[in-house]
Amino acid sequence: MPSNHKQHALNYLRNKAVADKEQAMMSLDLLLEKAAGIGDHSTEDFAKNLDEALDLLVDATDRIETLNKHYGQI
Repeated sequence: MPSNHKQHALNYLRNKAVADKEQAMMSLDLLLEKAAGIGDHSTEDFAKNLDEALDLLVDATDRIETLNKHYGQI
């Protein structure tokens, strides 16, 4: 039985996007709720980390929505 390369590729893309989304949400939670416990940050570093986490969340959410729209949900 030949493997389904398309399904493997879609699974990879979805799993990567979901993992990125979870990473972003974890980062935002730490930064917004427990920032005092993550070490010494300058205001510039803190803002940069917030921006990066939000960018990752938006990108991952967009990728998930795009995959679902064009290839259905799994």
